[in-house]
Amino acid sequence: MSKLFKFMKPYAGSVFAILCVLMIQAYCELSLPTYTSNIVNVGIQQSGIDENVPKTILKEDLEKLLIFVPAKQKAAVQDAYEEGAYDAYHYTGDPEGTVLRLKEDHLKDEEKTKELSDILAKPMMLVSGFESDSDMTKQMEDEMKKQMTGQMQDQDMGAGEMSVFGLFAVMPEEQREQTIEGITEKLDGMPDSILEQAGTAYVRLAYDRLGIDTDQISSAYIRSTGAKMLALAALGMLASILVGLMASRVGAGIGRGLRRDVFRKVVSFSNAEFDKFSTASLITRSTNDIQQVQLLSVMVLRMVLYSPILAAGGVWKVFHTNVDMSWIIALGVVLILLVVGILFLVVMPKFKIVQNQVDRLNLVSREILTGLSVIRAFSTEKYEEQRFDRANRDLTKTNLFVNRAMTFMMPVMMLVMNGISVLIIWVGGHGVNDGNMQVGDMMAFIQYTMQIIMSFLMICMISVMLPRAAVSAERVDEVLKSRTLIHDPEHPVEPEPADQKKDRGEVVFDHVSFRYPGAEENVLSDISFTATPGQTTAFIGSTGSGKSTLVNLIPRFYDVTEGRILIDGTDLRDMRQHDLRERLGYVPQKGVLFSGTIASNILYGNADGSESEMTEAAEIAQAAGFIEEKKKGYESPISQGGANVSGGQKQRLSIARAIAKHPEVYIFDDSFSALDYKTDVTLRNALKKKTEDSTVLIVAQRISTILHAEQIIVLDDGKIAGKGTHKELLKTCDAYYQIAASQLSEKELAQDMKEVG
Repeated sequence: MSKLFKFMKPYAGSVFAILCVLMIQAYCELSLPTYTSNIVNVGIQQSGIDENVPKTILKEDLEKLLIFVPAKQKAAVQDAYEEGAYDAYHYTGDPEGTVLRLKEDHLKDEEKTKELSDILAKPMMLVSGFESDSDMTKQMEDEMKKQMTGQMQDQDMGAGEMSVFGLFAVMPEEQREQTIEGITEKLDGMPDSILEQAGTAYVRLAYDRLGIDTDQISSAYIRSTGAKMLALAALGMLASILVGLMASRVGAGIGRGLRRDVFRKVVSFSNAEFDKFSTASLITRSTNDIQQVQLLSVMVLRMVLYSPILAAGGVWKVFHTNVDMSWIIALGVVLILLVVGILFLVVMPKFKIVQNQVDRLNLVSREILTGLSVIRAFSTEKYEEQRFDRANRDLTKTNLFVNRAMTFMMPVMMLVMNGISVLIIWVGGHGVNDGNMQVGDMMAFIQYTMQIIMSFLMICMISVMLPRAAVSAERVDEVLKSRTLIHDPEHPVEPEPADQKKDRGEVVFDHVSFRYPGAEENVLSDISFTATPGQTTAFIGSTGSGKSTLVNLIPRFYDVTEGRILIDGTDLRDMRQHDLRERLGYVPQKGVLFSGTIASNILYGNADGSESEMTEAAEIAQAAGFIEEKKKGYESPISQGGANVSGGQKQRLSIARAIAKHPEVYIFDDSFSALDYKTDVTLRNALKKKTEDSTVLIVAQRISTILHAEQIIVLDDGKIAGKGTHKELLKTCDAYYQIAASQLSEKELAQDMKEVG
C-alpha cells in the first residue's frame, strides 16, 4: 500500500479535493435514514407534529394540565401562554372556548421551550392517560376515588360519580400535591422516549380539539421532508459522479506517469539490466502490472477513502439513534472480518503466482510468434502447442482458484447482512413493543447498520484485491528503483563544438578486460589497440571469441571491468552517454528497423537530415536500387521489425541509417553477412570514400570483407591472437591463417603467401 501512496504523491491536491467531495457524499447518504425515520415517526405516526409542547391550546386543556403541575412551577407554565391563536395553522372551524398560544420569546428561545417541555411532559402523559382510560390511569383513578369517598360524604355527588379531574379540583391543596407527587414518582422509571411520544400524542389531541387540520400538517411535513431527501439524493449523486470523474483522472494520470517512467527507465537500461529483466517480464510490468495499480488507485479513491468516512458517520448516527443495539453492529463487523481474513490467508499467496504465470505465458507466446518459421521448418508445432497449453492451463487453474474464492465471499457476505437485518428487526420489534423505540428509529438503525457493514465490506473486498495490486506495484517499483550499471558521471567532460572538430574519432583500448555481471571468468582479457581516423580496424575470430562483445563496449552497452576505452583521449565513462553515442554510427549484427517508412528509418539518427543526405546514404549502402523499384519509393511503409523486407534489404537500410548520421566512428557488427559478394565489394568501396575521415570498426566472419583493412585484430578466446594487415597476419598468426585457409581458394592463398614471402 505504501508503494501506491508513493505513486499518488504527485496528485496530493486532487486526492484532497476527492476527500472533501467524499465527505459531502457521506453526509448526504447518512442524512437520508434520519429523514426516513422522521417521515415514519413524525409525518405518519404523529401527523407531522414534532413539538413536545403545544404551541396553541384551549384554556380548559391547559387548566387540566396545571392540575398535575407542581405548585411552584404553575406560574412558569401560565406565564408562557397568552390569549390568541396562530395564523400558521389551518382551522376547520371556530374552537369552543378560549384559545391560548405560546409566547414569542418561548418560541425563539430553545432553553425556555425545553424547560417548559420538562415541566409538562408527565402532566401531558397523565392527562392523555386519564382521558383515554388506560389501564394504569384507571387503576390510579379507582384508588383515588376510594380515598376520597369518606371525605365527600357531606356533598351531594359521591366520589364515584366524579371524573378524575373533578376529584383533583375538590381535593385540598396539600393533599393534591402529595397525590400528584406520588403519581409522578411512578412515572420516573419510564424511558424518555415514551414520555416524548405521549407528549406528542397529547399535542395532537389538543390540536384536534382546537379544530386544526392535522392531516394537512402531516401532508405538508411529508412533502417538505421528501423534498429535502430528494435534494440530498441529487447532491449525493452529483458528488458521486464528481468523485468518479476525479478518481478516474487521477488513476489514468498515475497509469500514464508510471508507463512514462518505466519506459524512460527501460530505455536507460544497459544490457546488464536487460539480462536481469526479461523482455516478456518488462512488457507485463509496463501493461498488466501498471493496469492493476491504476485500477487499485481508482478503487482506493472511490471506496477505501469513502468507507471509513461512511462507517465513522454511521457509528456516530447509531449512537444518537439507539445505543442498546450497537452490539449487533460489532457482531456483524466481526463476522465480516473473520470471513475476509480466512479468504485473505488463502488467496494472497496465489496473486504473486498469477503474475509470474502471466510473465511465463507472455514469454512462451513471444518465443513461439518470433520463431514461428523455425517451428514450422522443424515440424514442432505440436510440442509448442503443448508448451503454450501448459502455461495457459497453469494460469487458468490459478485464476479459477482465486475467482472461486472471491465468488464464495459474496454469498457469505449477503448471508451475514441479511442475518444482521433479521436480528435488528427481532430485537427492535421487542423494543417497539415495550415502548423503548419507535418504528422509524428501528428503520433508521437498519439503514445505518447496513451502511456500516457495507463500508467494512468494501474495505475487505479491496483488501482481497490489494495483494495482487501490491505485487504489481512492487514489480513496477522494482523496475523504477533498479540501479542502472551504466550511468552518466556527475561532472561530465563537455564535448567540443562541432565546428572545431578536425580529424576526430580516435578509439583507444587500453588493457581492457571484461566479464559479464555475475560471471566468474573474463570474456575479454587485456585488449589493447588504437583505431585511428581514416583507417579501418577489423575484428575476426572464431565464434564466441568476443568480437561483438568488444565493439559493444564502445557505445557503453556494458562498462569495462578493467582498463579503459578512450575516444580522442577521453575515457568513455567521463562522457555523457548521449554525447558519446552522438559520435557513433552503430550497425548491429541483426538489422533492426522500426515501423514507419523507409525515409524515417534512414533518417532515424538524423531527424533534421535533408533528402539529399538520405538518398546519398541509400546509394552508398546499395539500397537505392530496391527502394526506387517500390511504388512509393522512400515513403514506402516498413512494418514492425522490418518484416516486409528481406534480410539483405534490412541490413542495407541499417547501414544507410548509420551513414546518414555522419558519425565520427562507424561500428559494423558483422553487418555485411547477409550481402552477396558483389554487393559487399561495391558497398565497401563506396563506404571507403564516405568514411575517409572517420574511424571504421568492422566485425566480420568473412576474410573477403576485411582484406583491405589497415588493421586486423584476431581474437581467440577473448584475447588478441594477432594484429596487423592481411598479409602480415598470414605470416605471423596461425589462427588467422587457419581462418584464411578455410575461406580462400588454394590459388588465392598461395598468391597471398607468395607476396608475403
